[in-house]
Amino acid sequence: MGSSRWWRKMATGLSALLLCLRFCFGRGGFPFIHQSTAAPMVSYYDYIIVGGGTAGCPLAATLSQTYSVLVLERGGSPFRNPNITHLSRFGAALSDLSPKSPSQRFVSEDGVINARARVLGGGTSLNAGFYTRAGSPYIAKAGWDAKLVNESYRWVEKVVAFQPPLRQWQSAVRNSLLEIGIRPYNGYTLDHLYGTKVGGTIFDGYGRRHTSAHLLRYANPSGITVFLHAPVQKILFTTEGKPRPTADGVIFTDASGLNHWAYLRRGPNSEVIVCSGALGSPQLLMLSGLGPKRHLQAHNISVVLDQPLVGQGMSDNPMNAVFVPSPRPVEVSLIQVVGITHNGSYIEGASGENFGTDQTQSTRDFGMFSPKIGQFSTLPPKQRTQKALDRAIQAMRFLPRSAFVGGFILEKIMGPLSRGHLQLRTKNPNDNPAVTFNYFKDRGDLERCVQGIKMIEKVIESRSFSRFRYNYLPISSLLNMTANAPVNMLPKHANASRSLEQFCRDTVMTIWHYHGGCHVGKVVDRDYKVIGVDALRVIDGSTFDYSPGTNPQATVMMLGRYMGVKMLRERYAKNETYS
Repeated sequence: MGSSRWWRKMATGLSALLLCLRFCFGRGGFPFIHQSTAAPMVSYYDYIIVGGGTAGCPLAATLSQTYSVLVLERGGSPFRNPNITHLSRFGAALSDLSPKSPSQRFVSEDGVINARARVLGGGTSLNAGFYTRAGSPYIAKAGWDAKLVNESYRWVEKVVAFQPPLRQWQSAVRNSLLEIGIRPYNGYTLDHLYGTKVGGTIFDGYGRRHTSAHLLRYANPSGITVFLHAPVQKILFTTEGKPRPTADGVIFTDASGLNHWAYLRRGPNSEVIVCSGALGSPQLLMLSGLGPKRHLQAHNISVVLDQPLVGQGMSDNPMNAVFVPSPRPVEVSLIQVVGITHNGSYIEGASGENFGTDQTQSTRDFGMFSPKIGQFSTLPPKQRTQKALDRAIQAMRFLPRSAFVGGFILEKIMGPLSRGHLQLRTKNPNDNPAVTFNYFKDRGDLERCVQGIKMIEKVIESRSFSRFRYNYLPISSLLNMTANAPVNMLPKHANASRSLEQFCRDTVMTIWHYHGGCHVGKVVDRDYKVIGVDALRVIDGSTFDYSPGTNPQATVMMLGRYMGVKMLRERYAKNETYS
């Protein structure tokens, strides 16, 4: 009898343990991640971080070592989401248009279809994975401490950076770049160096994605709380008895629609830190009363501070690509090799078919250049309507298998020089703001694009790339939609011999590296403190004037860690001074 009772207790305990492990695993093994419906109505923290994205997670993990940190993420968890966790599913989340998708589609006023993250880990939970640091001149211009920058990169890279396997097609891209003179060859490196290199990836050797949310393993579990599906409605400010407005908390909504109030603990060093991305951060500042006075008043928003530069200077790196049909099979690869040129454009490539699909004819697509995810260059931007997208997706079902064998050679513009702006559409933080990027408005960007396309031509025509192209197809066939090409991917144009400038304008797409809206020196200072108010910072890509490196994710993660360490050091120094 006693033995039977003992076994029942053991079985009950084991079941509870397995249930706990299953529950925690669904949260990435992090017991401090909760659904927003579990949040108290009122709570207090040393730091409140709005946005558990690329910068927010490493920042929170760092600050939690000493202080209490609340992270409010408007999306869900990336862990155990099959559309996020593996390379083979790339594009599945980006093509999901449901309200609960980790990717929220938006269309810029230019007509280019784009996406913003709505998930813990931010863009690192959705992107193509390329990992590369910013160049030394970028770091110097930003005024960052180079030693701490390197330490912060290494802190990130221990968890998320890997060397990709270089197979035949990517090797041909590398060899072609060297053949056409994009030298020297820098081998595998995470550094941003002129010439040709193999970069890092956030996909490990098994194809598993490692996001900035994985950096939460560094967090102090007793010092951090993360709430999912917790969009922040606005930042709260105190003005009474203060020389200028001071952030003292936020209002956020849970998944049931109930409002919750999170406040900063009393003290001179507690802060609200906005890490909501290039769209979300300027949007939240405006919703909270920081922005152009007339624009806020037009939306019946009480003005806390007339700051006309919030939402200004928006940029998106334009991408143009050429599809190269191959007479032989190619591997499935995302971006692994890059040619970093002196003329301001980067040459990269991706290959293969069936990203995130099975092998049926009806689901085959072009991976990171599929109309399913909005990468649609068969029509000029203003003509890329949802009906046109649907027609393109339907047409893919009837293309022969040979049409999908090949890859894309792309060029991305450094910078860019062109600037736009962001404005509110509604007072709902879940709605997309209106954003204009003004692609190629600056003549310098257009010239760089033309130079980049000319380099793509040389890559495709190089001896190193010959085994992956049809000899009977000249580059003009790929650029001008000739009937004998296995697949037509480019916009029709009245003039078959149109200029490369027109080609750039017609085929422009995004590479998801948009930035700006809260620039350093205009909206925030060098310490990322919002100018004109107290206890409020913005730390993310919205503060960038130029996109760092050939992909910004490494630098955004680094910046979260970098600023966390810097804030802890500054706070420790103050405490030592006053003790």
